[in-house]
Amino acid sequence: MVARIAGAVQVPVTADAEAGYGPGPEDAAETARALVAAGAVGLNLEDGTNDPAHPLADLGLAVEKIRAVRAAGESAGVPLVINARTDVYLSQVGAPETRFEHSLRRARAFREAGADCIFVPGLAEAGTIGRFVRELQFPVNILAGPGSPTIPELHKLGVARVSLGSKPMLAAVTTARRIWEELRGAGTYTSLEGALSYEHMSRLLAPRT
Repeated sequence: MVARIAGAVQVPVTADAEAGYGPGPEDAAETARALVAAGAVGLNLEDGTNDPAHPLADLGLAVEKIRAVRAAGESAGVPLVINARTDVYLSQVGAPETRFEHSLRRARAFREAGADCIFVPGLAEAGTIGRFVRELQFPVNILAGPGSPTIPELHKLGVARVSLGSKPMLAAVTTARRIWEELRGAGTYTSLEGALSYEHMSRLLAPRT
């Protein structure tokens, strides 16, 4: 899928490598090599485990994965952009008052390991975001959505990158559901108003040369 996307656009592609698709650093490195071969020049690498009992990977292991990915990119001749993600806030690890320092400690370790940007999903309050950027002194990626500071506000706070995650896809599915509910209910078509034309969509999907 990454190869299909990279082949269809004329801009750099970054891929979500989750936790590297394997327990160890070599698994993360193998994933990085595969992404480079597919045409990607960047990736997200997270420290989440999907294990409710142990929601975060050991910090030492997470650091070694970043180092392995950095080395894999260098060996392939591609300066991979590593967006290192910590899920302290997203997984609500520890007491709320401990999460800032916990995230900052992991972020600093990831920075020293060779990351290019630190992704902190769940960090949402403007004052806390600004403090995190100031204390880390490194590019920070924020997951935004309804209720988040606006893009201009995040820019003023020093945020380097903004992600929307799955929200655009979920919004599209919600629109499809509204259309179905209107058809099933009133039998009308107002939910279709403002849609792109067929011709416009065909142009968007046309192969790039």
